[in-house]
Amino acid sequence: MTIENQKVVTVHYHLTNAAGQVIESSRGRDPLTYLHGAGTLLANVERALTGLDVGATTTVELAPAEAYGEHDATKIETLPRGAFAQVPNLAVGMRLEGHDANARTLTVRVVEIREDTVVIDANHPLAGETLTFAMKVVAIREATADELTHGHVHEAGEHPH
Repeated sequence: MTIENQKVVTVHYHLTNAAGQVIESSRGRDPLTYLHGAGTLLANVERALTGLDVGATTTVELAPAEAYGEHDATKIETLPRGAFAQVPNLAVGMRLEGHDANARTLTVRVVEIREDTVVIDANHPLAGETLTFAMKVVAIREATADELTHGHVHEAGEHPH
């Protein structure tokens, strides 16, 4: 069986940036299982896996535009500290959910806390990074009807939605 849309795929992966620093890895952990074609992975990562068989390995390097985008300085904002009065233990690095001017939900990261203001960054944490994904296909199976309907993998014993 080869990887194609609507198959459940299990892969081990190792993600590094251009400097070779490990960003995330399944080494020493459980592999990642996902529904191929459901948009769970970056499009170019899915393309690199499409057509592979169990045991196959692949490596794909993605420029920022192919991954999480270029870093956008307009997504960094300074807000009054009072806007965070309801956030207990506010700290640099904390990720918070908020809403933009159009009421869309977005995740921001606290990058600096000053006496009267807080600097937040709405860029994805990997924006601006060239990323290399090294992957090994561990398993491929048919998706169940429920998985196809819900658009994601159901783990053993998971209750229906």
